[in-house]
Amino acid sequence: MKHPEHLSPRGRHLLSRRQFMRNSGFTLGGLGLAHLLAAEEDPAAFTGKQPIRPGIEAERPYAPRGSHAPAAAKQVLIVYCPGAPSHIDTFDYKPDLIRYHGQKPPGIPAVTFEGPTGNIAKPFWDFKPRGASGKMTSDLLPHMGALADDFCFMHSLHTQTSAHPQGENFFNTGFTMEGFPSFGAWVTYALGSECQDLPAFVAINDPRGLARSGKNNFGNGFLPAAFQGTDFNAKNPPANLRRPRSLSAGDDRRTVELLKRLNAKHLEHYPGDADLAARIASYELAGRMQTSVPEMMDLSGESETIHKEYGTDSGSELKREYAKNCILARKLLEKGVRVVQLFNGSDPSGGNGITNWDSHANIKDTHAMQAEIMDQPTAALIRDLKRRGLLDHTLVVWCSEFGRMPFLQGNGTGRDHNPDAFTCILAGAGVKKGFSYGESDHFGFKAAVNPVEVYDFNATILHLMGLDHERLSFYHNGIERRLTNVHGHVIKDVLA
Repeated sequence: MKHPEHLSPRGRHLLSRRQFMRNSGFTLGGLGLAHLLAAEEDPAAFTGKQPIRPGIEAERPYAPRGSHAPAAAKQVLIVYCPGAPSHIDTFDYKPDLIRYHGQKPPGIPAVTFEGPTGNIAKPFWDFKPRGASGKMTSDLLPHMGALADDFCFMHSLHTQTSAHPQGENFFNTGFTMEGFPSFGAWVTYALGSECQDLPAFVAINDPRGLARSGKNNFGNGFLPAAFQGTDFNAKNPPANLRRPRSLSAGDDRRTVELLKRLNAKHLEHYPGDADLAARIASYELAGRMQTSVPEMMDLSGESETIHKEYGTDSGSELKREYAKNCILARKLLEKGVRVVQLFNGSDPSGGNGITNWDSHANIKDTHAMQAEIMDQPTAALIRDLKRRGLLDHTLVVWCSEFGRMPFLQGNGTGRDHNPDAFTCILAGAGVKKGFSYGESDHFGFKAAVNPVEVYDFNATILHLMGLDHERLSFYHNGIERRLTNVHGHVIKDVLA
């Protein structure tokens, strides 16, 4: 932000925007929205390369922009399950686990991430064929399993780390370290937004709080602050959206209009200052959100049938709140929000009891609790998107940071982290239905057939959004950075 002494002699007699805000005493509701301006302390201008349409005005960060190629998907919903659901207890059927149950065949390591290993353990839930495809999925997630004919299962993912924070970072940003842009930030940096009254990228966090890697999972990293995910859920709306009671609606509107004129006047003195213009655009979006977000948060207009389908009438408070988050996700997608990232699980240090899918002990109880929260509402969300025609242009991604081991830990009741094999799911725009790609080995221990790196997975999602992962880059600290680093290949076999 330029200081008043840089103004023309005439301009110095005008109140600066900062002085006006300080002297007026108005909070102006949502015009604060600090999460849209998280890099306030970093005044670096928006000078990054715009790979989609060179020359586009950087001061319009939310303006819709064209893609590199025709896109199968215009929007993406990411259902992220922190803690690592067990692929061999959900969607990756391995009969040999039943055959060798209780044994310890050669090749099983003596020690893994959390300590000594035990014996091979069969799935804790029965598997059954589902749908016309006959896909074998477990009774742990019957609602999700019922949608098998709509899913593209990817069974051969593997990753670079067995630690949750680094695993979340790697899956969502392409790097195990913090400070890199998330997937949603890259997509909205590239494509902007089709909806000018809501954020381009919304992170709907679990009712229990943030995941282990916190806001890094939806952060902007070194991209301009406008591309950070906006964090709210059905229980907790964005801060400062409602005007002070002492301020009438008319006064609020006139004050916002005055600020808009002052901003425009201020910008005239600094033509080409993209940082200032982008900051003003963020404040203006926050102002528009005063109207759009309260309406979005109001679920009272949803039918009783919808509430029952999603499970907001559940006896479990956590399930009710997650179900409301799922309805909120659908409403955001209906309004054209580009990226919605929905979390099912949080950091265990941030609450009491079971908070995510991490199951080092008593996996039968811990996974069952998480499944009860996640299964029905998530399946209802996907069915609802399909029923409303939104899956025609929305890509759904169900994922986590890694999988779990086919053998028990030394305690005999839990499964340890497994970075060498896990399952993720794609559905909707541009992907094959009722299809399985890749295989883990006969125990579900390691990716064996058509192994998929996280780089490949993210490259494929970007491709479905019309983006070339090798061209989508941003120059930072002397390096042309990208989501897939210097790796990644599009998995063409999963494309419809």
